Amino acid sequence: MNPSGTNPGMLAGEVRRVTAGSVVEMVRGHARQRPDAVAVESGGTLLTYRELWHRAMVVAAALDEAGAGAGDRVVLWADRTAGTVAGALAVMALGAAYVPVDPTHPEERVRQVLDGARPVALVHDGAAARQALPAVDVPVLDLAALADSVAPPDREPPRATDLAYIVFTSGSTGAPKGVMVEHGSLANYVAWCGSLVGTGGGGSPLFASLGYDLAMTSLWVPLSQGGRVVTVAGLWDQAALFGGRTDPYTFVKLTPSHARFFEALVEPPRYDRASRLLMFGGEALDPALLNGLGSRLDGLRLVNHYGPTETTIGCCAHSFDRTRLPTTPTVPIGVPAWNTRAYVVDEQLRPVPQGQPGELVIAGRAVAAGYLGPSAPGDRFIDERELGGRPGRAYRTGDMVEMLPERVLLHLGRRDDQWKVNGYRVELGELRHHVLSVPGVEDAVFEVVRGPVDVLELFVRPADSRNRPDEQAEAVHKALSAVLPSALVPGQVHVVPEIVLNANGKRDVAATRNLWAGLPAGR
Repeated sequence: MNPSGTNPGMLAGEVRRVTAGSVVEMVRGHARQRPDAVAVESGGTLLTYRELWHRAMVVAAALDEAGAGAGDRVVLWADRTAGTVAGALAVMALGAAYVPVDPTHPEERVRQVLDGARPVALVHDGAAARQALPAVDVPVLDLAALADSVAPPDREPPRATDLAYIVFTSGSTGAPKGVMVEHGSLANYVAWCGSLVGTGGGGSPLFASLGYDLAMTSLWVPLSQGGRVVTVAGLWDQAALFGGRTDPYTFVKLTPSHARFFEALVEPPRYDRASRLLMFGGEALDPALLNGLGSRLDGLRLVNHYGPTETTIGCCAHSFDRTRLPTTPTVPIGVPAWNTRAYVVDEQLRPVPQGQPGELVIAGRAVAAGYLGPSAPGDRFIDERELGGRPGRAYRTGDMVEMLPERVLLHLGRRDDQWKVNGYRVELGELRHHVLSVPGVEDAVFEVVRGPVDVLELFVRPADSRNRPDEQAEAVHKALSAVLPSALVPGQVHVVPEIVLNANGKRDVAATRNLWAGLPAGR
């Protein structure tokens, strides 16, 4: 860890030289040095590094013939197959940026991504995918049909400043925003993250949509290290994810919500038998969840991984184990990635004293290249010089953090998690803490229904579904009334059988409300 100099609100990650400028370079190196090592395990198919590289070069040549080239954008119809992995690698090897599109997304969402990306081609893997493809006015390449073609000579790898991929995320205006990530940033991420997870073991399971950061870690980190990617069809299929493996995974990356979901199953996973390391990301990690996992974490290395999409998958991490769980409300997010700097600032971007809350701003190699298209008001990308640093991009995360005495970062919540309800300020972090402290409450989400009188509504999932929902709701309301000012007590408490999660494993308030609305009266 490098010293932060005279800026008390800045924490710097290690300055490390990443020799490869791209993941393409890394995979090509493994294809030459360990050609017969398995790169992708997909159902009954095993694809070696030699075969993966061969397929990627074939697809790159076909894209070239179709008119795609360096600097272009190519849509990847992102089924989790060996062919799709080769397709993503091929687009990057061409010098173009791949744009993953989740086949399960609604048609309107897909159309918005296509309109925003303006691709020059679309690639997919086989007949099953072809049936669901949207109508596009660009060349469409079937990866499966190209698999047996003769590979052309290797290409020059892309430059560190070329775009590797563009991921579309939800935008504040309702239209998705394309986050552009450069090869140098991706190479820096996989090298740093690879140093955290280590080598050996059976690789990593790829069970999330390729359009989400969760999948980016599980895909490119093992391939950058010469490890194995294991595709898993079901996002929530515990048996497919953990069952029947004789060689433990090198690492498994989950959201805390995944872990909570798996805990509700008849036979929760034995993480200690399934993997060497368990990585959590995407949400704040509650030590109580880890305590609940108990001995099934014995012997495992644990990592809490943090980072918005705009900071290239992840930009901070905290390593720990079950024998030394933190006493903080959530597990710290730790220290910055290699060649990355973290600033804790106030609203005027001035450093805040250690121990005081401030907004986290990330600078350095982790920061993405910005959003696709013209900049818009409210974009959070700024110049690091505004923070008193060197010239270069920085990103205001909107997350509130605190620098602890041991100089690690503790996540406190979102700046926009501070709500006003009937003129009163409501901190969701505080409210959630009290709700989850109520005996029998397993999970919860909140919503403010705006009107002449704002109503703060609470949806809770109980630990025991056998109790009457009205009695459970009354017990929660009574417990909160005993510890919170009346302005912070939810006006309505709804008991639901589950808190609905979206495709990225995060809580979906709107879908949970719809679930509750469809329950029979009295439930």
